[in-house]
Amino acid sequence: MTSSCLTALQRNISVMWKTVSEDCNLACDYCYYSTCGGKPGPKINRIDSGILEKFIKEYMEMSNGAATFAWQGGEPLLAGLDFFKEVVTLQAKHAPKHTMISNTLQTNGTLINDEWADFFKKYNFLIGVSLDGPKEIHDARRITSRGQGSFDRVMRGINHLRKQQVDFNVLTVVHKGNVAKAAELLNFYESEGFPFVQFIPCMDFRSQEVDFPGNYEITPEEYGEFLCKAFDYWYNNGEPRTSIRFFDEMLNVYVNRDPGLCIHRASCPQTIILEQNGDAFPCDFFIDSDWKIGNVATHSIEEILSHPLYEKFLKMKPTLPEPCKSCEWKKLCHGGCPRNRKWSDDLMTSEVDYFCASYKQVYGYADERMSKLGDKVRARLFQQNVERYFKGKLPQRNDHCPCGSGKKYKQCCVTLSLKQEV
Repeated sequence: MTSSCLTALQRNISVMWKTVSEDCNLACDYCYYSTCGGKPGPKINRIDSGILEKFIKEYMEMSNGAATFAWQGGEPLLAGLDFFKEVVTLQAKHAPKHTMISNTLQTNGTLINDEWADFFKKYNFLIGVSLDGPKEIHDARRITSRGQGSFDRVMRGINHLRKQQVDFNVLTVVHKGNVAKAAELLNFYESEGFPFVQFIPCMDFRSQEVDFPGNYEITPEEYGEFLCKAFDYWYNNGEPRTSIRFFDEMLNVYVNRDPGLCIHRASCPQTIILEQNGDAFPCDFFIDSDWKIGNVATHSIEEILSHPLYEKFLKMKPTLPEPCKSCEWKKLCHGGCPRNRKWSDDLMTSEVDYFCASYKQVYGYADERMSKLGDKVRARLFQQNVERYFKGKLPQRNDHCPCGSGKKYKQCCVTLSLKQEV
């Protein structure tokens, strides 16, 4: 086995499977993936059982104690409940002892009933539900093939999740119809008791057609203003309410942790994106024949991870444009998303992320308040863990910092604790 294969086996790899490829029962006009127009046809393109078991077996063998699966589409529930029962059976069959298995599923919510919700609860699925805001906003874009809105069906699905106490979050596409309505969206989500919300800007391109940069429906100025207004709501005078992932990830940086959202990490997460037929790609926005890195029906995971295109892809994110290298907000953004940069033909140089101005606007707007909040959170965690793990005494400089950042005390909260002593 080559050294690159050994490296691949030592990585923590996550998997996103396009469960039914592009099949979907909605015809959202901004969809960056599905083209079936809400009419998937009589035969759903499910993942072949043989391919499914081959991959799960191999993946579990290299899981290192944790296996992460994400199920998307199209609309993944079109695969049927029996398919997902097969999934969890195969996961249990091939998982080494003490393996933590995580399943997340992104759905439009319209097909969820009590049976689905009971299954999700039983097997600890985390569900993402696509919802663009109140009824009049949601129904303008998220429609059936007949042009009918889907809001009422989505809310029924959410009520089934609540009834079974299934963990779920809301994913909202920010588009021309809601980009100026941040407060209205968040007030609606709070009134409905939705505690976890994520925003993504509306895409005007196909992930199967990779051109750089991707096109977006909203301008950087519009998105920046949206984020600033959403931040005011989230910050709530230093007592954050409604978990908004963008700001939760920002706060991570202010408490000396790495952001988890892929757009703002120093490097792209090592993920395998799988089409229904087993074709593998490095990213959900790179499902293009030019970026195919193998097929799990015929290639091993090691071979896929060792593909030259995968290495080429992983080098894109850290290859920062010149303005990013000295940017004061680099630690929060790390250049944004490679898909949103205009690249040279050889992919050796690029311009800044399309949303660079958006990020700079909200980072500058929020910095002072985020700094204060970050210090407060770090101080609270620090004090709690000093009492719990250090018997009330300050750690040595080379000890792990009690705040939980994973960094050494001298590289983390030593200055914060000195401030407190003064």
